[in-house]
Order: sequence, then C-alpha cells, then structure tokens
Amino acid sequence: MSGASGAILGIRLLEVLHSTEIETHLILSSAARVTITAETKWSIGAVERLAHVVHPIGDIGANIASGSFKTDGMIIVPCSVKMISSIAYGITDDLIARSADVCLKEGRPVIAVFREAPLHVGHLRALTQFAEIGGVVFPPVPAFYADLQSVDDMVTQIVGRMLDRIGIENDLVKRWEGLHARRKAHNL
Repeated sequence: MSGASGAILGIRLLEVLHSTEIETHLILSSAARVTITAETKWSIGAVERLAHVVHPIGDIGANIASGSFKTDGMIIVPCSVKMISSIAYGITDDLIARSADVCLKEGRPVIAVFREAPLHVGHLRALTQFAEIGGVVFPPVPAFYADLQSVDDMVTQIVGRMLDRIGIENDLVKRWEGLHARRKAHNL
C-alpha cells in the first residue's frame, strides 16, 4: 500500500484474502501509514494482522525482492503518483518498487490501483510507461451498472474486479448480465 487516498481499498483486499489460503505479503509506505489513520478507523497493527507477512518498506533484501521467490503477482492498492513513477522508470529504492520491478521482469502481473484525478501529462506519461513495461493500470472506477447502494458496495465491487484481473476467483462482483436482463429486473 502506498500513500495515495483510498486506503480502504487495500484494507478490503487484505480482508478478503485473509479468509483464503492465499499467502499475502504486505508493505506499507510511510505515507500509507498516515493515510490509513487519516481515512479509516483501522489501526496500523490491525491492518498488518490481516497479512501473513509484513515487510518493512526499506527491506530491499526481503524474499519478495527476488525473482526466485514465486508469487502470483502484486497489487499496489492504493498506488500513488510517486510509486507509479518509481516503478515505471526503474527507481527501485524501496521494497514496493523493487518487488514490482521483480514481478514485471519475471512476467508476473503487477496491478497498480492508481488513485489520482485529474491527470496532467506527467501522470499520463508515467502511466503509459508503466503499461508499456507490462504493468496494469487499474483506476478504482465504480461499476454504475451494478446498482451499488453504498460506498462499501463500491469498494467490494472494485476489490472483486482486482481479484478477477489477477486471476483469483471470487463472488464479490455483480456481473453484467446484459441490457435485456437489466431491463427485465427493473421492469423497463
């Protein structure tokens, strides 16, 4: 988790994965720690307890910093402008950027849930560079077709879509069933 707004997205992802057999590794940037406490009622300790392994941001010697450590991929959620830029341009001076770089060089998916708007051309260039080296830019855009009733519903839907994109089966997503099914459900 980097320091962009949207800490609840990362927390919900950890909550969902905590109830599975999938081993999770968490890295919190210093800005993420601030954002978690500013945006949520979660303590840092409670968030860390959702992960199997917690790595300090400065531990570039951690197992996940090596391509020989097998992973299914990486989700950076939320992902700040600083983090996407570091990864896009190979500035791997912290464990988040280093681990993402390793996943990309090994051909593993790296999903960056980029939480910034509006965008200027510098943001767009960094996002393009990230995509060109194999990263997946994943803005947390709500699915308006899904009749989501609350922010909590929206967060859950977005987390389900993240899991879909990295290849983890889930039942969190309200799937599009077509316009005809929608009209029938709403008596249109």
